[in-house]
Amino acid sequence: MSLEEKERIIIPDESGEEHLFEVLFTFDVDETENSYMVVVPVDQSEAEEQEVFAFRFEEPDGKEDDLTLYQIESEEEWDMVEEMLATFAGDEDEEA
Repeated sequence: MSLEEKERIIIPDESGEEHLFEVLFTFDVDETENSYMVVVPVDQSEAEEQEVFAFRFEEPDGKEDDLTLYQIESEEEWDMVEEMLATFAGDEDEEA
């Protein structure tokens, strides 16, 4: 995926209001067979400070348009996401 064509996703909040997010990256964990997605709100995508959100997700039968998102609740999952985020941030710094 090139920088020009960043993937976007609409995620509803608890009250059902929809918000547009830009997908920073996704990754899979082979040991658990779980997939994760790290996103930022589109209105913050160019900001210096970004609020980052992470979700575990499932794609039923590979249908990208029909994702099911789950909040990350375990400390182990958060540690893994933070490690991947640090790696991603390091890669971004090298490209700049």
